[in-house]
Amino acid sequence: MAARACGAAGASGSSKITDSDAAGSQPRIAALLPSATEIVAALGFEPALVARSHECDFPDSVTKLPAITDSKIESGLGSANVDQRIKEIVEQGLSVYRVDADALQELAADIVVTQSQCEVCAISEKELESALGDWLGKRPRIVSLTAQDVAGVWRDISLVADALNAGHDGDGLIAALSSRMEAIRKRAASHAKPRVACIEWIDPLMAAGNWVPELVQMAGGEDLLGTAGEHSPWIEWDTLERANPDAIVIMPCGFDLARTRSESVTLTGQPGWTQLAAVNAGQVFVTDGHHYFNRPGPRLVESLEILAEILHPDLFSFGHEGLGWQRL
Repeated sequence: MAARACGAAGASGSSKITDSDAAGSQPRIAALLPSATEIVAALGFEPALVARSHECDFPDSVTKLPAITDSKIESGLGSANVDQRIKEIVEQGLSVYRVDADALQELAADIVVTQSQCEVCAISEKELESALGDWLGKRPRIVSLTAQDVAGVWRDISLVADALNAGHDGDGLIAALSSRMEAIRKRAASHAKPRVACIEWIDPLMAAGNWVPELVQMAGGEDLLGTAGEHSPWIEWDTLERANPDAIVIMPCGFDLARTRSESVTLTGQPGWTQLAAVNAGQVFVTDGHHYFNRPGPRLVESLEILAEILHPDLFSFGHEGLGWQRL
């Protein structure tokens, strides 16, 4: 979502498939971030995918596609070291990711979905344009996502759908997702609203912004540290102490559930941790931020369901406990 190795997204110009294109063979699509792959698949165009990013892993069937990106960040680093490596690379004016332009050309992709919301979250439109700089012949159309809030995610879905000449399918998908979210919001609205701190990065500390504060509100909570539609803010430990939330939800960008749990020892070792209201009430939770909260696409609905289960377990049970979230 902000300055992390995740799968962020968000909307820029694109060209529609023409009627003649639609009448012929399916488009050949390369999706270079997880949320883009999930949007394409949800629209019914998974068979048209010819390439993915190294992080695209849902639906499971897309993992058979060639991955044409990789990260310059070594695997297995802890939160602080990941942050340090990102800063070192960015300070040199370099990209955190590589895209294999030769493979992209060999696969004959004619639509490439990327993003321009975060320079260090996934291959950006600028990086893609640079990789395509010396191409000869027909260049692929670039669809660039830029969502920073829930409404932006719906715009991105519409953008991709329009580029695929599937605007009606896009409208239907948005309506279905919105309906599920609205049902949760309505049910939670009349109940007490716990004060919530959502943590997007552990070392250094970062609160979750963008669409997460909206999800917290829809799930029946009050987000204390993030602002809807704004990038995720860095915070100091004493900011979390002063906020003293009723619940803490840890959702690091790029970390699955197991890694989030292991990395949380840095947070739980902070002086004053045991004095926090959420800790004393047993209301600290780890989540799979990599597969849910940091993918601004169709599975933001599942992200909302996770928050609803966490904040109002007496009202909601969607079956995500143990897979999408756990109590710390």
